Formats: sequence, structure tokens, C-alpha cells
Amino acid sequence: MIGPGRWWLVPAGFAVMLLPPFYLDAFWLQTGLFAMSAAIGAIGLNLLTGSTGQLSMGHAFFLAVGAYGYVYLASSPEDGMSGLGLPTPLAFLGAIVLAGVAGGAFSPIAGRLRGVYLGIASLALIFIGQHVLFNAESVTGGFNGRNVPPLEIFGFSFDDSPGVVVLNVPFGALERLWFLAVALLVPAAWIARGILRGRPGRAMNTIRDHEVAAAVMGVPVARYRAGVFVLSSMYAGAAGALLALAFRRTVPDYFGMFLALDYLAMIVIGGLGSVAGAVAGAVFVSVLPQLLTRFGDDLPMVAAPGSGGVSPAEAARILYGAAVVAVVLFLPRGLAGVWPMLRSAASRRRASRHLTPPEKEEQPA
Repeated sequence: MIGPGRWWLVPAGFAVMLLPPFYLDAFWLQTGLFAMSAAIGAIGLNLLTGSTGQLSMGHAFFLAVGAYGYVYLASSPEDGMSGLGLPTPLAFLGAIVLAGVAGGAFSPIAGRLRGVYLGIASLALIFIGQHVLFNAESVTGGFNGRNVPPLEIFGFSFDDSPGVVVLNVPFGALERLWFLAVALLVPAAWIARGILRGRPGRAMNTIRDHEVAAAVMGVPVARYRAGVFVLSSMYAGAAGALLALAFRRTVPDYFGMFLALDYLAMIVIGGLGSVAGAVAGAVFVSVLPQLLTRFGDDLPMVAAPGSGGVSPAEAARILYGAAVVAVVLFLPRGLAGVWPMLRSAASRRRASRHLTPPEKEEQPA
């Protein structure tokens, strides 16, 4: 929590988030876009799993609904492909709504199952989604996927169209999408933080910790579970649509089991039930493979796929596993708990230095 004397940290942090397009190259901007889109999806999953205790293995399905929903709604029918040709801002909002509708269709199951049973049931969404993505070719493009129409708001297009120069920096698609990602991530985190700090957050935590006690206290358990599942799906839909804009082409293989496991790793490593933890975990999990791909030639045991060494993707997943084990053993609150732990240790050291020698002798052993 930011104290009343540190209110300036919020606008300062927001200003810092707006600086990278003026200084970083395309690699770092694209990596940051992947991280911010992953952070939005991880916040939604953390509301579901970390705060309400509902294990979901189907988060990648709702990202696919958001990504392909945007493409279908924004694309015009051509070359055997179907689409509605809606204005792209409306298509973006429609993709989020479609993901919420998909979550609502699954919410009766989510409202009645919990734990590993919900995890297994939601796992079926991955296989259903993969089947649809590969076979509904007129909508998804099949194995080859579909091109993503650039977002256009009031005549301003988020693509590489020339003519946009800010402070002598030419703004292409990555620079423009960076500001869009910040404009989505900040309110997404603020809304989730408000939910967790309010009455809904307390009810969600009670359901997670003791479902029977929550029901006795008058919390509508099934309704909350279903509602949080829909909300989490909408977060995933926004993340999927933003991810599609960053990739510029949707491919079914991306929205599979590995993506679902990556999102679970994000919230466990970052810290369950914490918005800041979801963001930190998303940055760690999404940035790591990009760094290994970029700088893998300088690292031992890491090599290009098929060359005999460990590929960057495999190395990243090995490190994910090690990070999850380390978090479970040594950091129960995840990366979000590191700063409070360091601050508490520093406070104890300062207090011990201010104790006089007689006071130190009086302290219990």
C-alpha cells in the first residue's frame, strides 16, 4: 500500500511506463508488449485461482476467444474467410464480451466444481478450442491462422503507416501498441485491486479459505464462483485481443496446453491473490524465453532447436519449474512478498541498532 506521503509514486510510475518507446528498439518493445498482455491475463487468472481458489486450466482457451474474436469481428469477408467487418474499436470490445460469454457458458460448471475437479473440467476447454481452431477454417484460417486487422481509433491506426513522429522518434506499430497496452494494463490492475480491497474481495478470500464458513456468513458461493469465472474470462479476452495485435497473425498452435501452464506458473511465481504478483510473474515468465532466444548463444547448454543443446523454450520451462519449486519452499507469497520481506528485515536492523547495550541484554533469547 502506498502511504499518503508517497502519492507521487503513482504518476511517476505511470510516466516511466510511457518512456520506453522513445529509447528502446523493436526487440524490447515487442517483449514488453508480450509481458503487458500476459500481465492482463494473469491478473484475471489470479482473481480466479489466487483469490477465489478455483483451479482453471482453460485460461488459454479464453485468450484464443479474445484473439480470434477480434479477428473475426474486425475482418471483412474475403478469400474464403468470413468476418463481420465491424469498426476495430467495437471489434476489440466485442472480443472481450465474447470471452465473457464463453466464460458465462462455462460458469454453471465453475459454480459447482472446485479444486482438481474444476481443473480437469476446464482442461477440456483446451482440447475443444484446439479442435475448433484447426477445423473452422472459414473463421480461424485453420493451421495457417489469419492476419490481424490493425486497430484504428478516430482515424489513428496502430500499424506501421508512415508519418507519425514524436520528439524525433518515428512511431511504428510497436510504439503505438505500447501506449495501448499501458492504457489497458493500468485500469485492469486498478479495477482488480479495487475488487480485492472491497467487499467482493473479502468474500472471494473467504470462499478460498473456507467455503462452508462463507456460506454460513451468507456469501452466495456458487454465484461468486460463476461471476469471478466470467470476469477472469473477460480479462483473458482483453489479453488475447492485445496479443493478436502484437503478433499481427493468430496461429492455433500458440493457444494450447503450454500457454495454460505458463499462466499458472505466472501466478504461482508472482504470488497468489496479489495484483502486483500477477504482473511480476507475467513479466518473469513472458520475458525469460525472449531473453534466452536473444542471448542464448552466449549461455552454456542453450542452443538453437535441433542443434543438440537445450532450446530457449525448453530452458525457459526448466527455469519456470525451478522457480516454482523455489517459491513454494522459500517464498510462499511469491515475488510480491520479496519487497515486504526486505522492508521488514531492514526495519528490524534499524530497530536493533537504536537499542542501547543494556536494552539488548534485556531482550529474550
